[in-house]
Amino acid sequence: MEPIVNKVAQSEIEVFDLGALADEKPIVEFDLAAFLYQGLIVREKEFRDAVKDHDWASYTGSHIALFCSVDTIVPTWAYMLVAIRLEPFAASIGEGRREDLARQLFARKLAQTDLEKYRDRIVVVKGCGSSVVPVSAYVDVITRLQRVARKLMYGEPCSFVPLWRRPVEK
Repeated sequence: MEPIVNKVAQSEIEVFDLGALADEKPIVEFDLAAFLYQGLIVREKEFRDAVKDHDWASYTGSHIALFCSVDTIVPTWAYMLVAIRLEPFAASIGEGRREDLARQLFARKLAQTDLEKYRDRIVVVKGCGSSVVPVSAYVDVITRLQRVARKLMYGEPCSFVPLWRRPVEK
């Protein structure tokens, strides 16, 4: 009987796992609507008092997505004032909803990731793992890897979808 050989492990395929870039810290949405006067407008004094009296320590270690659920004009300084109060406690702060901040966090991580080890390699972008990875991260990583890799695929090394191959230079 022939021994079982793991051909995937012996191949030159590199796996890029976007799920490994995911941060385990929770993303918490912070709705500025709670600080609006009568739930409708920003009145500076009332807004500042509400911000001052809020328990900011409860956001310790979380990523905070700042947004306003009310269709009203919220001045930029209001977002900035809340961010100033959150900064000592939050892991990060961004504007938008949970999904927006997840996209921002992945974009930051990818921008800091050195892709040089994938130069002239065959790369599979792992896609069957974590559901926390936004589609934008897949688009971002594939365009970045296209600059260095020889061939790009999606899925798992044992079952993948070919996406792109660097043209052969003549």
